[in-house]
Amino acid sequence: MDVDNPQFDHGLEKYLSLLESVLSTFVERGPFKFSFSIRKAAVRPDDPEGPEYIVDLSGPDADLLLEKNATLLHAFEYVVLKAIRLDEDHFRRIAFDCQDWRRTRMEELRLMAQVAAERVIDTGDPFALSPMNPRERRIVHLALRDQLRVRTESEGMGLERKVVIYPQK
Repeated sequence: MDVDNPQFDHGLEKYLSLLESVLSTFVERGPFKFSFSIRKAAVRPDDPEGPEYIVDLSGPDADLLLEKNATLLHAFEYVVLKAIRLDEDHFRRIAFDCQDWRRTRMEELRLMAQVAAERVIDTGDPFALSPMNPRERRIVHLALRDQLRVRTESEGMGLERKVVIYPQK
């Protein structure tokens, strides 16, 4: 699929219909008690490549989705996007959220990146952050892209992939 192709948006609409169907089935038959809404995401100047659509989850079991750094929310998002057969290159176009967790996490990651960058500048030693998913690593890279005294690289494989902040050469 080509993001710049106007036909792609029509294709994304097809995925949104499938997404709604899969989520409705899960809500009706699944073990969790929650509801969902799908909305167009606001364009954020600080995240120009952010998602185009947000799936907001709420309800009595919503807190379970956020435990352990939203592990279940991430897993649920991945499984549902795979179930609708959305190409993984386009996963970033649809994001799942619960209780505004993603915005809070984005702010936390930006702050963490700035603090780690200051440490690298002060010590001259590289600093490795904890492993993160691709979206979170991207937020860190973007948070430090204009920082002239440090550079970032993603290192590792799979679930152990993390951002390492280095002093600029």
